[in-house]
Amino acid sequence: MRLDDPLSAHFRLIEAQKTALAKLGVLTVRDLLYHFPFRYDIAGAEASISGLMPGQETTVVGRVVKLEAKKGWKSRIPMTEGFIEDATARIKVRWFNQPYIAKMYAEGTLVRAVGKVSGSPGKIYLANPELQKISATESPLFNPKKDSPGASAASGQGERKENPSSDLFAIYSESRGVTSLWFRSAIKKILPLAEVEDPVPAALLKKYNLPTLRTALVWAHQPKNLKTAEAARKRFAFEEVFYIQLVRQADRLAAKKEKAFAVMQGDVESFVGAFPFSPTQAQKNAIKTLLADMGQGHPMSRLLEGDVGSGKTAVAAAAAYATVHTRPEGQDFGTLQVAYMAPTEILAKQHFESFIKFFERFPINIGLITGSGCYKFPSKVNRDKITAISRAQLLKWVANGEIPVLIGTHALIQKAVQFKHLALVIIDEQHRFGTSQRRALAKKEKILPHLLSMTATPIPRTLALTVYGDLDLTLLDEMPPGRKRVITEIVRPSERRAAYEKMREELAAGRQAYVICPRIDEPDPDKAFALQAKSVKAEAKRLKKDIFPEYAMDILHSKMRPAQKDAVMLKFANGDIDILVATSVVEVGVNVPNATMIFIEGAERFGLSQLHQLRGRVVRSTHQAYCFVSPESKGEATMARLKALVTAKNGFALAEADLLQRGPGELAGRKQWGISDVGMEAIKNLKLVEAARAEALTLIEKDAALVGHPLLKETLAARAMHMHFE
Repeated sequence: MRLDDPLSAHFRLIEAQKTALAKLGVLTVRDLLYHFPFRYDIAGAEASISGLMPGQETTVVGRVVKLEAKKGWKSRIPMTEGFIEDATARIKVRWFNQPYIAKMYAEGTLVRAVGKVSGSPGKIYLANPELQKISATESPLFNPKKDSPGASAASGQGERKENPSSDLFAIYSESRGVTSLWFRSAIKKILPLAEVEDPVPAALLKKYNLPTLRTALVWAHQPKNLKTAEAARKRFAFEEVFYIQLVRQADRLAAKKEKAFAVMQGDVESFVGAFPFSPTQAQKNAIKTLLADMGQGHPMSRLLEGDVGSGKTAVAAAAAYATVHTRPEGQDFGTLQVAYMAPTEILAKQHFESFIKFFERFPINIGLITGSGCYKFPSKVNRDKITAISRAQLLKWVANGEIPVLIGTHALIQKAVQFKHLALVIIDEQHRFGTSQRRALAKKEKILPHLLSMTATPIPRTLALTVYGDLDLTLLDEMPPGRKRVITEIVRPSERRAAYEKMREELAAGRQAYVICPRIDEPDPDKAFALQAKSVKAEAKRLKKDIFPEYAMDILHSKMRPAQKDAVMLKFANGDIDILVATSVVEVGVNVPNATMIFIEGAERFGLSQLHQLRGRVVRSTHQAYCFVSPESKGEATMARLKALVTAKNGFALAEADLLQRGPGELAGRKQWGISDVGMEAIKNLKLVEAARAEALTLIEKDAALVGHPLLKETLAARAMHMHFE
């Protein structure tokens, strides 16, 4: 059985199972083996039904009673309902859109049910639990003389000699049509038959005491105890970071061998001295580091990370100034060029305006290219004005080098855009911009432009080392003088009125506000299991009708067309909207210095780093800013996370707290990083990341083409292909 075999070659799959497996990304034997459990339940550690509480993840053992298919009272959704009862009580069980379950379990069948307790005290039920038929001898509730292995398994110490693998059973991410039970039986079938070769060098496994691939697969899916399960996950975590680092370090090594324009520092001090503010020491250090890199004649690859308002654009402008005041090699005329790419049109326009101000005393031609139009500064008619020009004219001037700085959206990387001497690419909030993309943008095979990637997203150090391993990291960990710290308050239900009154005071003083909601639309009221969170549309209506009727209000969310979103943000930036009710789409948004308040509903539904970025929308001026966070639940974990938001000094500290408190699986954007949940767990472990990084670098320096490791090379190629198609 080959790892690349499709599952359909070895299993009879109905359409519902094919759809479910595709949704989970499980298409081949390899995918199935790498579909790891997200937790393990302990046989014999079942709870009594009488002691269950809402919100609790539980395992209960009991007999099925009155299981029947029916339809929801209002929604008419097909469902299965019934009860499970043990010696202490009975609990209702309910499966939505799964009426067939009623036929699978006869009255009185003994089952183990795994799920989350929903409802309210006195009216609890299990929603969509996983059922597993068992015999009476398998549960201590029905066989009190049998020793429970729960305590020993939970501690990872003891094993039962008669059947050591029965202590734990794996629980997997599921989709309608495939349950954890299906995964356990499917994996049990293929584990002995799969042709498994280990790509990780044996010397590394021995050095770090890691199990072989086959052993790790067995321990991950059929662990003897938690200790073996953890050993397997450690191996796969190391493996994944190691693979990522091999690619990153190979990219880094290749970039060092490339040729780039050597940028001269020139009179950058005069340029920085003309800023309308005093640069922070962090900005000065960053500029010095960038210029040193860019003067080497090899392409710089650097990630500039800093909180919103820390001055990243000013650092980028200084790098651009040095670039455009450097002559192309072997010429005493002309200039090198800069491309600055922003994620949205409105941000591109904002950077265009910022660069015009930065270069006010050092006039150069600056171009703007977006999907809706092209512009140039200065106008030939009026040296103080921006002029709209044709796309053809702009492209002509960029191609012959007359426009040294071109700012834009993804329109920049279209084939029609040709630079004469592109020396520096600046990317805002898009960090995976590799060598091939830079070369395509430069349209020159021999000279690779320098790369400055910038982000306001707080990134834990381990994540930066892993995901951006080919980029050098520069931190702007200092805010400009005069910026006041945002006053952040947790708003409980009884304090909501006071928060609104504070917002009213600021609005009356001419300021503006954001209100952030987790949803766009209200959930269907008939769907009791739907996400009960505030929505943008309903909250905007409520605020306009009951709280702030006298103020102009509008909405912004991800389902709007780009042109609509830009139009709303432009109105808000111009002061035509007092309160903007939005989803987290404003997380990476336009600069609105007059916005001094942000009210975040359902705050526990956002990661700490995301909350920090949202809060960053209101630190664009010297006015006192306010951030109100209102959680839907009052749990201890929720309040601890939100208190960290109140007390953390900067985004870097908050990113680390988010990683430790909330878990790597919750960090926004892990899909775009191409890291699995197991790989993300490794990001908590700095020593593991540094070890994998060091080993990858050593291996690549000795054998860049991996000639001596063909299986490893093949594995990396397969991963790259898989990520490409995703």
